[in-house]
Parts: sequence; structure tokens; C-alpha cells
Amino acid sequence: MNIQSKMTVEVINETNEILDPLLNAQILEVIELVLDSENINAEGEVSILFVDNERIKALNREYRAKDIETDVLSFPQYDSIKDTTVQQSYLYLGDIVISLEKAKEQAESFGHTFEREILYLVVHSILHLIGYDHMADEAKCEMRTKEKAIFKRIAVFKA
Repeated sequence: MNIQSKMTVEVINETNEILDPLLNAQILEVIELVLDSENINAEGEVSILFVDNERIKALNREYRAKDIETDVLSFPQYDSIKDTTVQQSYLYLGDIVISLEKAKEQAESFGHTFEREILYLVVHSILHLIGYDHMADEAKCEMRTKEKAIFKRIAVFKA
């Protein structure tokens, strides 16, 4: 499904999980909030693939040499666009892969909704696609601060 706005978001669900029809609109909203918070105004696209734990484990093994399931993988098109003025009129930000099984487990563990967990993972991944990471303590603090600022603007995170 393609969601039209300034950013085109291709969402593909490879699982049997039935998702709330409003989720696609919420995904687009959070992506636009992240880009707005980073002053990125170019048109562009991003793809989101929903998979199961087995598939994300295989991708994690192939691309990160880690033979474990993870909640999300981000595949940025650019090394970083966070510290530069974007000169391109069209940005292909990259790809996001989310394990719906892991998102469901984490939602239950954290005591919030499945949809909220998916939206958190989208925000987190878009920040990765822009160039943020959480490998070093300072970078982790910066990324978490960005996430919290974005979450304050999203109604589902206020509940």
C-alpha cells in the first residue's frame, strides 16, 4: 500500500497478522513528525516491511552477523543526512523491517498497545535512516532525546 503525502511510504506485510487499518495513516503521521523535527522538507520515500521473527532473524544474520531475532532493522540509503542541508529534491531514505512477533512481545512486556510499539519502532528507525545511532553513550542520549521530543507530539504516546 502506498500512502501519498510529501513522503511516500510503501508498507508491505509478509505476515498473517491483521493490522488496524488506521495504522498506515499513523505511520505516515509519525514519519512526517520525525522529518519535520529534523527540518527535512524534501519529497521522498521509505519502505516498511513487516515480517515474523524467523525472517528478521535471517536478515539480522545476513546483514549484521547476529543470529538472533530483533525487533527492527534499518537500512539507510545515505550514511547521514542529519548534519547537512539536504540538497536533493527527492530522498529515498531507505528500508525498515519490523518483526510483528517481536513488536507484540515487547508491547505486552512494556504494557502498551501493539500499534504503539510499531509506531515507536518506526520513529526509532526513521531516526536511524536520517543518521542517528545509539552505539556510543552520547549518541544514544541524543537519539533518545529526539525520540522523546517526537513522542510528546504524538497522541498515541500520551496515553
